Amino acid sequence: MWTHLLVALGLVFVLEGIFPFISPNGLRRTLLQLVQLPNRVLRIIGLSSMLSGLLIIYLFHR
Repeated sequence: MWTHLLVALGLVFVLEGIFPFISPNGLRRTLLQLVQLPNRVLRIIGLSSMLSGLLIIYLFHR
């Protein structure tokens, strides 16, 4: 159980690091745009991301 959790966490770090490694300026522009979004939009994006992740886990971890 803990091994799977740590592997998943490592994969998250790898995926999160791809964009800043490939395009640091693009990341800066994207973050500046995110700062300007209202809280409600950010919450909807976060909820959508979490639900998508749960769906992927459900579909592929049977």
